[in-house]
Amino acid sequence: MRYPFDCITEFMFFETGVEQSDLILIPGGSHPQLMERAAELYHQGMAPYILPSGGPTSHVNSTEWEFLRDVGIRLGVPEHAILREDRATNTFENARFSWKVIQEHGLVPKKVILVCKSYHARRALLTYQTDFPMDVIFYVSPVTDKTGTTKDNWFTEDTKIKYVMNELVKVGQYFVHHIPNWVNRERD
Repeated sequence: MRYPFDCITEFMFFETGVEQSDLILIPGGSHPQLMERAAELYHQGMAPYILPSGGPTSHVNSTEWEFLRDVGIRLGVPEHAILREDRATNTFENARFSWKVIQEHGLVPKKVILVCKSYHARRALLTYQTDFPMDVIFYVSPVTDKTGTTKDNWFTEDTKIKYVMNELVKVGQYFVHHIPNWVNRERD
């Protein structure tokens, strides 16, 4: 069945295939599904490093980074393969601080995999594209988090509608000021 809001579904629940990459990025969160996907990709040999990002939060009794690292270690990801960014408090900081960590490790990624919540995929991608060089290729591998919100059910419950529509509003609010910067970056 087609709905008038199908365009929102297609825009917000963005996903690509994945290819061999230089690292896997996780823009924070207290959802184990994020690291579960990243670990799965790591064990498939898709990238040699995972970089979860996230500082202190009330959702876990540590930083989001430590929570995600612990999930990864339990899933057999070696500690040396999990890079550390444990200060970020929002998605822009996830991207900005992750880029600094990448530079500090002397990495020059050409391809990265972004593992994020399914309804956060569009905003996460745009945010990382804001702070990373324009020539970095992003593959987006979203997961269904503990809320159970998917592209097939987000419109069936008020709570899930609010999750998705909140993200949609944030896309407009967050990026209205970045569009001229992207145009200028392309011209340079």
